[in-house]
Amino acid sequence: MLGAEPQATRAATDVLIVGAGPAGLASAIELRRLGVERVMVVDREEQAGGIPRHAAHLGFGMRDLHRLLSGPRYAARYVRLAREAGAEVRTGVSVTDWSGPTALRLTSAAGIETVTAGAVILATGCRERPRTARLVAGDRPLGVFTTGTLQQLVYLQQQRIGRRAVVVGAEHVSFSAVLTLAHGGAQTVAMITEHPRHQTYLPYKWLSATRYGVPILTSHRLTRVIGRRRVAAVEVTDLRGGAVRQLECDTVVFTGDWVPDHELARRGGLAMDPATRAPRVDAALRASARGVFGAGNLLHAAETADIAALSGRHAAHGAQAYLRAGHWPDCPPLPIVCVRPLQWISPSAIAADAKVLPHGRFIVRVSELRSSVVLSVSQGSRTLHQQRYRRLLPTLPIHLAADWLEAVDPSGAAVTCRLDDGAATRR
Repeated sequence: MLGAEPQATRAATDVLIVGAGPAGLASAIELRRLGVERVMVVDREEQAGGIPRHAAHLGFGMRDLHRLLSGPRYAARYVRLAREAGAEVRTGVSVTDWSGPTALRLTSAAGIETVTAGAVILATGCRERPRTARLVAGDRPLGVFTTGTLQQLVYLQQQRIGRRAVVVGAEHVSFSAVLTLAHGGAQTVAMITEHPRHQTYLPYKWLSATRYGVPILTSHRLTRVIGRRRVAAVEVTDLRGGAVRQLECDTVVFTGDWVPDHELARRGGLAMDPATRAPRVDAALRASARGVFGAGNLLHAAETADIAALSGRHAAHGAQAYLRAGHWPDCPPLPIVCVRPLQWISPSAIAADAKVLPHGRFIVRVSELRSSVVLSVSQGSRTLHQQRYRRLLPTLPIHLAADWLEAVDPSGAAVTCRLDDGAATRR
């Protein structure tokens, strides 16, 4: 009958992984190593490997593969290892909805399909917020990009982007954008950050901004884009005194300000953490729905690729244990609440039966630069842990020890993390 919806075919697998970036592929490899027979990885992109495919610089693989690789070589290695391990890696496949607790509806050139799995691992990653989401005023000309779009155009399509660029942001990915612009033949005339200093490690800065003589305008905000058909200039405002000036450029790259790709998690009705804007997971990376796990930068946007991959391996252990024993907590885990300027913590919940973290510690972020502070963890009136830090920078990870987990009362109040000034005793 005309207009009738095509009938979906049906398939089954032990574990269905959504996302073929470092986290998803590392999950698949580890699941096969653990003896899980049927592992399927699906990704909407036409090529597997995730963001590293179009990040053609060194710096990938140190923690997970114990070697230094470029982004494309790193991605290719993971794809090869996953296929050699026996995982089914399918690209050009969009996951459109849930068809059951651990069943997903897929759409591809081959048609519509429903895949039922014993467990689902969401490794959908994250994305940068574009200009529209940042509410930057001004004209709407050509020449405005995010880092991801820039890298795809330069490295995958070999396109020339422009001649003079302004990079908005001064974190890891911002300095990567400077390298990409140089590779594409463009000069970066300035980097702009609202914070009082850049937020990366000195070697990254030396290899990019310092190497190409790029000035970093700290405590500045891009307040307007100027240009009719093509970007002609940007207006920047000094946040310390309000002075406004224009920088001539033909390209603007918005970097960082990451948002998890959480739409599928929300459609599945998973409990979401308001701070990370990601599914709330415990130390085993279990989400609120039975048989569903999260991994990688869906949970902590955005850490480096190797950290995401190690998170994927950890999720694989949780999924394999669930398939083997069928155990799932009866009670929801305790949430961990962050008090400003602490921005978020990952994992963001505590379950009584899961005390081993993906990296052996929590990852925390702050929203502003702070010096000589103590991070205190408490439950009700009890202080569980205190840890001193000399300096905390926005967008850089803070590592919080996890040895206080044994002291948490699983039937007690939510656990709270806050920053305090003054002395502390590390426990």
